[in-house]
Amino acid sequence: MADVKPFKAIRPREGLEQRIAALPYDVYNREEAKQEVIREPLSFLRVDRAETQFADDVDMYADCVYQKAHDLLWEMVDRGDLVEEEKECYYVYELVMDGRSQTGIVACVSVDDYLSQTIKKHENTREEKEIDRLRHVDACQAQTGPIFLTYRSQPEIGEEIGRIRAETPLYDFTAKDGVTHRVWRICEREAVTKIREAFAKIGSIYIADGHHRCASAVKASQKRREAMPEYTGKEEFNYFLSALFPDDQLMVMDYNRVVTDLNGMDKERFLERVRESFLVECIGKEPYHPEKKGIFGMYLEDCWYRLSVKKPETGADPVEGLDVAVLQNRLLSPALGIENPKTDRRIDFVGGVRGLEELERRVHTDCKVAFALYPTSIKELFAVSDAGLLMPPKSTWFEPKLRSGLFIHKIESAKQGEGILEEKDAG
Repeated sequence: MADVKPFKAIRPREGLEQRIAALPYDVYNREEAKQEVIREPLSFLRVDRAETQFADDVDMYADCVYQKAHDLLWEMVDRGDLVEEEKECYYVYELVMDGRSQTGIVACVSVDDYLSQTIKKHENTREEKEIDRLRHVDACQAQTGPIFLTYRSQPEIGEEIGRIRAETPLYDFTAKDGVTHRVWRICEREAVTKIREAFAKIGSIYIADGHHRCASAVKASQKRREAMPEYTGKEEFNYFLSALFPDDQLMVMDYNRVVTDLNGMDKERFLERVRESFLVECIGKEPYHPEKKGIFGMYLEDCWYRLSVKKPETGADPVEGLDVAVLQNRLLSPALGIENPKTDRRIDFVGGVRGLEELERRVHTDCKVAFALYPTSIKELFAVSDAGLLMPPKSTWFEPKLRSGLFIHKIESAKQGEGILEEKDAG
């Protein structure tokens, strides 16, 4: 049973939502983030990436950066740019990109559901990224961006969402990237009860995007539980901010690869190695995107190739059958010597939203070869998660991206937070 509860959101005052809403913190590098907050001084990116408020020689992980995030957040509340709901609510959140809509529920989900694997992951996390977001949560005393979750579509939830969407939205704006965002508030007791009971019937929820923020939220909760042995489980720090979307509305895009060199081989020798595991067909200069699973596009020296795996994976292991795993195991590792794509600096990853043109650009600038993949499916994500396994890094790219700053979950009072921060400083 999934515990998905309403909460008292801190959110933008009506009229400021478009200015405050920001893409996730990890979409930008430091310079891009700084330029964005110069362009829009109210952007919530100031809070999520508070190093933008300092000179470039200040360490982005310095204590003063996290303190600045806290100060900026609560200044926005004190100033009235952000307002807090008087009672617990759910929110319906619709995103429209290129004419395609996905609509979910913004709520808080249980840390215990994550620990018991009712909420399932499909990726490993990196400790340094976990620590960064943990320190951000600790300093802000709040979770500032929803974790993107998905579940197998449930008619009861869909019907309630459909009913709410017939009403006038709380927010309705189109961001500068062309994505439209609409938000409806659900505070009526009957509707809240119906939604909570419907989620309670769901056996499994899956992390689509936001593994690091999720792991950090859980660690922040565990830290507070240790500091408060008498906790009841009802405290806000026992929950984390999420947006839950039904699986049949989501679009997973390809997550492509570029490699800086051919591992000491010339073009002809490299193609020989590729032919050991793939049928290779020269396509020409027209960009080629794989049309089905088991097919790959490859861009090498101004030419596109179609690669068809000779012996598809037929085993029961859902990870080995992923195209990202096939490419890694049949080509990147044996031919190009990339044993660990998480740490090897010779490989980089390009989200499908950037298009095949970005793969061509990289090959013409800082890389030698690029690979276009067929997208991993939601069905494959569920299969890997249900098996308790993990996907290779950079297996899925979800669009559109959820915005930060539209919904903020306060996890403790200032007094509670002082104890946590003092403990950290003393340590």
